[in-house]
Amino acid sequence: MLSIDPAALSERENYKFLIGSIIPRPIAFVTTISKNDVLNGAPFSYFNIVSSNPPMISLSIQRSSGSQKDTARNIIESKQFVVHIVDEQNVEKINKTAANLPPQESEIEAADLTPVKSVKISVPGVKEAKIRMECLLEHSLELGGLETPGTDIIIGKVIQFYIESDIYQNGRIDPKALAAVSRMAGNYYAKIGEMFEIERPR
Repeated sequence: MLSIDPAALSERENYKFLIGSIIPRPIAFVTTISKNDVLNGAPFSYFNIVSSNPPMISLSIQRSSGSQKDTARNIIESKQFVVHIVDEQNVEKINKTAANLPPQESEIEAADLTPVKSVKISVPGVKEAKIRMECLLEHSLELGGLETPGTDIIIGKVIQFYIESDIYQNGRIDPKALAAVSRMAGNYYAKIGEMFEIERPR
């Protein structure tokens, strides 16, 4: 087995080790609004659950050469955002939003996604997602060097859920019907494959 010190590697090499090892990763498609009222959208696979009481999720938004991404800046300024689950039906359109557009251009328009109004916040979601969550910023944290942070950690509190009725029965979400996709390394994604059950010890 190889033994490798990450301190001896470049950022790119560490990135490749992490995204190739920690798989599959769920994907959050996040919508935000800029201070100039531009609807921004971007996918993030450094995403997970933080807590169920209260319901909270986390996003890790990597900076580019120390520069904060539009999504992180918008969330920190407005304190609001919407998280959507990426699935087999919307992944092609969501992938288009990963393009590096200037802040004054909307990825939602570029990807031909359909904005829908939120109930409790001013940031719209998109119609094409089977699940979306209205979120308020709970915490933000800069990680990395003191002079040049490399990452913005966002903790959001979910204040409203939207779930397509077709995929929700008896208090449970049908994973096959949701058809969520996950991120692998490079340009690769994964679908929900064979599922198996193991009973938890008592």
